[in-house]
Amino acid sequence: MRPGEVRLDDGDTRMRHQVIELAKLGPLPSSDVAVCESLDQLVDNYARLIGAVEKPISDDEARVLVRILGPDDCFGLMWALIQLIETAPGWPLADCIETVHSEGVRLFKVRAENASHARNME
Repeated sequence: MRPGEVRLDDGDTRMRHQVIELAKLGPLPSSDVAVCESLDQLVDNYARLIGAVEKPISDDEARVLVRILGPDDCFGLMWALIQLIETAPGWPLADCIETVHSEGVRLFKVRAENASHARNME
């Protein structure tokens, strides 16, 4: 196991504690909700945890992180998550792109289509 990883109940999957903590926090709030409800500390927690995850991440960690993408960019945190998720060795993961619906996943689809289009033009 790498430093900071936690063994989950199934015994096979190893996930860093930051990813587990992010999963516990749930989806990112929208920027508007964060401002209206004074969620500064929550947004700071997301930022701290996202920034502490060492790249690359595993495919399983990517599956967890895709589920916390929120309805908008949440002060740029969505982009930090996207960059982190895209370091997974098997990315793009079809099961994530097809089953999770959020603004971040929509952007993943566009990025994957653009990459595919660019490869076909070469």
